[in-house]
Amino acid sequence: MPTIIPDNARVLFQGDSITDHGRSRTELDDLGSGYPLLTAGWFSASYPQKHVTFLNRGISGNRVVDLLARWDADCVALQPTVLSILIGVNDMWRRYDSNDPTSVSDFEVNYRRLLENTISKLNPTIILCEPFLLPVHEQQRSWREDIDPKIEVVRKLSREFNTIHIPLDTLFAEAAQKREAAYWLPDGVHTSPAGAALIAQAWLKAVDAL
Repeated sequence: MPTIIPDNARVLFQGDSITDHGRSRTELDDLGSGYPLLTAGWFSASYPQKHVTFLNRGISGNRVVDLLARWDADCVALQPTVLSILIGVNDMWRRYDSNDPTSVSDFEVNYRRLLENTISKLNPTIILCEPFLLPVHEQQRSWREDIDPKIEVVRKLSREFNTIHIPLDTLFAEAAQKREAAYWLPDGVHTSPAGAALIAQAWLKAVDAL
């Protein structure tokens, strides 16, 4: 089956530190060293004739509300034909490290606004990657109570807006049956090289490129 990514597509990766992964703020074509780089490299090697451009505008620490604030400049202005979003970890994490929680309702309202803003101004293929958590210490086990309903929101919005959905939390849970959680996500959320590759593989499968 041929990939659903069209010729001359512009693919935009958006999100937080998992997407950012050390990308340059001055070299705007830099993809960082995480899953966007692995995804773009594998796709480009497999489909050089398609002339696809890949961009990364993930910013470490971002929550959905932060994406919403910068969306016109960091998404709409870039005119992506394929938009990939991975967000939600910090909407959970700030509750535990800063006593600054994001309610499930606020998460859903802002995420829906983000998608409505997108489709009102663009017509991209949208890929929603669900946030994920693999507890690497006992304290993090209680974090599931916060992340689980937010994952359900992403799944709900994916159905509502008819997007491609990548079930990363499920995939990491399955991967943790093969190797310990820290092998994939050393701190429970940020990817090792193997974790980044797992996301890249899932992404490429979702667009029929692997």
